[in-house]
Amino acid sequence: MSPLFPALAEAQADPDGPGAHRPALRFGDRSLTYGELAATASPLAARVAEAGRIAVWATPTLETAVAVVAALLAGVPAVPLNPKSGESELGHIVSDSAPTLVLAAPGTQLPPTLAALERVDIDVDVAVDADINVRGRGTASPDTGTPETPALIVYTSGTTGPPKGAVIPRRAIATTLDALADAWQWTGDDVLVHGLPLFHVHGLILGILGPLRRGGSVRHLGRFETAGVARELSEGATMLFGVPTMYHRIAETLPDDPALAKAMARARLLVSGSAALPVHDHERIAQATGRRVIERYGMTETLMNTSVRADGEPRAGTVGVPLPGVELRLTEEDGTTAVEAYDGETVGEIQVRGPNLFTEYLNRPEATAAAFTEDGWFRTGDMAVRDPDGYLRIVGRKATDLIKSGGYKIGAGEIENALLEYPGVREAAVTGEPDVDLGERIVAWIVPADPQSPPTVEELADHVASRLAPHKRPRVVHHLDALPRNDMGKIMKRALTHD
Repeated sequence: MSPLFPALAEAQADPDGPGAHRPALRFGDRSLTYGELAATASPLAARVAEAGRIAVWATPTLETAVAVVAALLAGVPAVPLNPKSGESELGHIVSDSAPTLVLAAPGTQLPPTLAALERVDIDVDVAVDADINVRGRGTASPDTGTPETPALIVYTSGTTGPPKGAVIPRRAIATTLDALADAWQWTGDDVLVHGLPLFHVHGLILGILGPLRRGGSVRHLGRFETAGVARELSEGATMLFGVPTMYHRIAETLPDDPALAKAMARARLLVSGSAALPVHDHERIAQATGRRVIERYGMTETLMNTSVRADGEPRAGTVGVPLPGVELRLTEEDGTTAVEAYDGETVGEIQVRGPNLFTEYLNRPEATAAAFTEDGWFRTGDMAVRDPDGYLRIVGRKATDLIKSGGYKIGAGEIENALLEYPGVREAAVTGEPDVDLGERIVAWIVPADPQSPPTVEELADHVASRLAPHKRPRVVHHLDALPRNDMGKIMKRALTHD
């Protein structure tokens, strides 16, 4: 098949050519050109080529990026491990995926769970040694594998049971990144800045492999901070990837940081994902910078499904239209009857089909079969409505965010956005609880802007009813100091209790 990373293949073939000197990766003050990346990753690929599966201790470092690239060159599936995982979760992932090697940065202290695996240290710094280019030539064939060869095994968050390993083929990575290149007008001239973890789809596939496939470069902050964003966007970066908590911090900082506002205004593209970005933060960023954040929608099993296009309308609260090659439909609760309405109100479950999908859940044939309809549509479990022009608006998860109240199907997400527009609300989550009369009543969990003077249930109910509809108003309000969130900033609604 054609190489996943044409610029890297070019650098492998001609270490002295101009393409080999183009910047590829930068983490803090450490960086690699395409030639140095090829010289480092090729010998490592030769080292792991017969390993079966490899685990990668996915710290936000150059070593993680090199390890994953080497695995892809060798045609060996890599299992990114979250360094913050607890022993129980980590033990499950290692037992389930059964890697033979673990790749890590030199000096990294690995947990006892990984003690039985052979360890391979990734010495990135030898790439700058003058003779590595000679020693690295011809040690591995570029991009070994077929379109269906497993590239990554990425584990889901495990919200409804033990994490499942989604087997992602090379085909899904290539088609997703090319579809995003079309939607975002993404080229080799783009320089991406991000500070996301590297054990999931957003941070690793989009944030690291995406620039490498385009022949561009990425500057990883190591740890997200607004000062780093301002610095990189002021020094030539053109794109920023983040999650809502990051953009919320940016929105909070902008009024008192003109340098950040000026830097953000220079960006060609600001992209948010992994969860919905509140409309309030959209508007604050746009007002301060003149730039609008666009959102995209995807998940571990499907990579990316939809996005607001760079040449489209950046409408807050939507995730745009299906990407090239992706089929998308909304269905009724039976999972087969299509929702035909494009009215911005009728809720249905998102189902997708296309080359962007995973192939299976590792070691779980029953779960794999249950995830697909008989005619090959993947059941995402996400609920959405479609606007008249086809833009998709996610309203929540089927399991946790679909509230059936008074005969209506209501998505928690739109109520959360409305609550966040209220001046007295800093954070908001919405759930349902049993109600004898309504079936379910809407419950709001609020972090007030002023804990000494929190908004009342009447104030919030009137606000939501005026923005949306009376049947979508919260009937109960709980005030909290903070909402429970996971590593990606997603609210963990199962941790919200009424006790």
